[in-house]
Amino acid sequence: MRVIMTGGGTGGHIYPAVAIADEIRRRDENAEILFVGAEIGMEGDLVPKCGYEITLIPADGFNRKKLSTNFVAVKRIVQGTFKVKKIIKEFKPDVVIGTGGYASAPAIKTAQSMGIPTYIHEQNAFPGMSNKIQEKKARRVFLGFGEAAKYFKYPEKHVVCGNPVREAFVNADREKAREELGIKPDEFVLLAFGGSQGAARINKAMIEVIKAFNGVKDMKIYLGTGSYYYDVILKEFEDSGIKLEDNISIMEYIDDMPKYLAASDLMVGRSGALSVAEVTVCGVPAIFVPSPNVTGNHQFFNAKAVADNGGAIIIEEKDLENEALITTIHQLKNDRNALKTMAQKSKESAFPEAVKVIYDNVLSSFK
Repeated sequence: MRVIMTGGGTGGHIYPAVAIADEIRRRDENAEILFVGAEIGMEGDLVPKCGYEITLIPADGFNRKKLSTNFVAVKRIVQGTFKVKKIIKEFKPDVVIGTGGYASAPAIKTAQSMGIPTYIHEQNAFPGMSNKIQEKKARRVFLGFGEAAKYFKYPEKHVVCGNPVREAFVNADREKAREELGIKPDEFVLLAFGGSQGAARINKAMIEVIKAFNGVKDMKIYLGTGSYYYDVILKEFEDSGIKLEDNISIMEYIDDMPKYLAASDLMVGRSGALSVAEVTVCGVPAIFVPSPNVTGNHQFFNAKAVADNGGAIIIEEKDLENEALITTIHQLKNDRNALKTMAQKSKESAFPEAVKVIYDNVLSSFK
């Protein structure tokens, strides 16, 4: 089977595509897989690190607030469409699978116009416009959240499978992870991150959390600041004259996220679809702070799907108060029964078989 995977921009689109590709490769050793991504996304760096070839095309998103700026976007999309048509002619894929992002739309649309079977994966509880447009000619629409179905028009195409996560998350072992990180059995571990670029409001709140728990003997805090905020946060502590004790670890980027998540008792962070999928498949209770700056407020609905099941707490950014966050963390730290129940409910919200469901559906369409 020859497959084009397309999706990117952020890790939320890239890593689900990689997880699907990994499953295809695992179950079909003769499969040939090519990624098509955007020149301006993170995929040009991340995909090769995961062991896949990628071709980049001109692609861009539309600015709904400043329509006058979209002339450049249209030009890039047209250029990208011409390039992706050439790629498809040369690679001759049996199927094209899209996971969203700037490159996904022209790649899926072009493949559909050329009569090539296409499949779409929508990660969020509130879907993007591109996937809704492409649904009509797609063979299947895979849904990360069942709640997304009401925004689409062809229910016979829908497969609620959850969001694909890499095998490293599915197979992550808590005891092994804690041992490798040097965490004692009775230590409470808080993991906080705001994505690869970071999240200013979460980082700001975590500064106060770290101040409150700095030096607490039975607690460890790992904060992934994102590249933009790392130096700023370290300078904040330096200017405040605060010496960070051994129980605090501040990192620009968390490279081995499966290990850190598996080792954690509680997570604080955004509720992008991929983050929610990774957190729940590891069975980690979460305090989700949805980004308010996303289309359709989809991060809130992603978090709500887990919170309604009892696996997470939602604090909207407008309601995020430092003292309230510190109090919530302290209460959960001291109530291990409540934390255990949340962990169980988080795990129940996960879809560990997502990649297998996607592969089986794609394969069945060729039989």
